Amino acid sequence: MSSNFIFDPHLSDEELKGFSRTIAEIEWLLLILVLLYQLVLSPDQFASTALSMAMFFYAAFVLLFRYVNFYRREAYWKLAVETSMMIVFITWVLMYTGRLSSPLQNLYLLVVITSSLTLGRLSTVAAMAIIALCYLWLGYPVRHESSFQSFGADFMARFAPLVMVAYVTTMLTRDTRVAMREVKALSETDDLTGIMNRRAFTAMSTHTLNLSHRYGRNFSIVIMDSDSLKQVNDAHGHEAGDALLKSMVEHAQLELRKADLIARYGGDEFVILLPDTNLDGATLTAERIRARIAASPLIAHGKQIPITASMGVASYPVHGISYEQLFEAADAALYLSKSQGKDRVTVAQPAPSARPA
Repeated sequence: MSSNFIFDPHLSDEELKGFSRTIAEIEWLLLILVLLYQLVLSPDQFASTALSMAMFFYAAFVLLFRYVNFYRREAYWKLAVETSMMIVFITWVLMYTGRLSSPLQNLYLLVVITSSLTLGRLSTVAAMAIIALCYLWLGYPVRHESSFQSFGADFMARFAPLVMVAYVTTMLTRDTRVAMREVKALSETDDLTGIMNRRAFTAMSTHTLNLSHRYGRNFSIVIMDSDSLKQVNDAHGHEAGDALLKSMVEHAQLELRKADLIARYGGDEFVILLPDTNLDGATLTAERIRARIAASPLIAHGKQIPITASMGVASYPVHGISYEQLFEAADAALYLSKSQGKDRVTVAQPAPSARPA
């Protein structure tokens, strides 16, 4: 991800929920700190009334915005709105607790840290610009009582720690996200072919199955197995066998849409997920892949080696209503392809509940 993005488009809903929980904790922490200030330092009646009003309205905002659930799904715009309201609340509090001389001045650090952790570099820069304007406004009475140079030096001394915290937090957050993304990619990718492994495919197929249950959509799976790997390994070595597997994946990908997924399920077995595809469409796709592989011999040690693949096809809901049922049906169809001469596509038998009486 480019560090210049305002938001990270690759974050999952779970990660957004995690960030949302963090902001909620910071919001309540802000309220507690201001309440403690009011109880311990006992400001005058006017300031105490202003602080009570600020806490009341801010607490009402948090409760309504976060817990009424008028927009249930977490989104970046919600995090941005909450961060902006933090700035408004803190500025209101500082107005009545000594402005730039307030002991609560460093509450702005919570805004900077929150923005750095959740919204990215550009949003943090925008938040820093708003905070700088708040600093200038809060220091406006002082500016008339001192020289411009003295005011500027005081402003820089107060603002510099915020800039340092923003920079360090943003850099650490970016590096952490990049590292986590790389670890996740490694855990979900097959080292040899670069496609999904079984773990990642199972998660994606579960998501597709849930959508199909909810909206009544078709989807299909194809299990593909090399007919030639053992012979190639024995006759030409494992490097040639690895090249065969890569070649199978490349040929399959040429016949797949962007929405389709292919994963290595183990050894020389691959599984293909075809969203919004009925049985006829899946069978045609599998047949095109089979024909392409059969027409593209492997080149090893200067020799052309014929290669073929066998496939089994199953479709939701004809062959089952769970991923396990569909996989078993496609696997049984693959076994028939192997036992009936290989280099062929076999459609699974319908599930008992789907057969006509």
